[in-house]
Amino acid sequence: MAYKSFEELPVWNAAIDLAVRTFAMTATGGLNPYAGLKNQIERAVVSVSNNIAEGYERGTREERVNFLYYALGSAGEVRSMLLLLQRLPDSRSLHPHVSELLPMAKGVSRQLVAWIEATKDSQNRGPRHENSSTRNAREQARHRDDFLKDLERIVAESKSRPAKDDGECRPAASGAD
Repeated sequence: MAYKSFEELPVWNAAIDLAVRTFAMTATGGLNPYAGLKNQIERAVVSVSNNIAEGYERGTREERVNFLYYALGSAGEVRSMLLLLQRLPDSRSLHPHVSELLPMAKGVSRQLVAWIEATKDSQNRGPRHENSSTRNAREQARHRDDFLKDLERIVAESKSRPAKDDGECRPAASGAD
């Protein structure tokens, strides 16, 4: 599926959800003894969605991959800080939040890895490398592919329907005319 904006991306939405829930955790006051950690986890979790957005908006495949790696690195930072919170003796009140946030952060990381690999494997070099003729060719190819898929579907549907016998006799086709 082609997304028209980064706001439609499932991974961006997952990163935003992670940020919202992380900020809910930091707002509880449980990180007050660790002001630097609170600041760092908030900055890192915001960096995940921001780098996804920036990578999506970039004009080349290489730039997109770079920013997706930045987002992945920030997601790793978030996971590392959550794991630290699990071990700090004064943070027991945050453990339920951490238990919720860790799987979310891991899910964002998995999505980013999959998108990075798909982007690296893609033949599309990005909009910065396109001109009107390459855009037209890409659009024509998309229309052709859509037409062929529709045609395959119609043929498959017609083969799965029983033949109708309307009672008319038709002559067999002959090769001599």
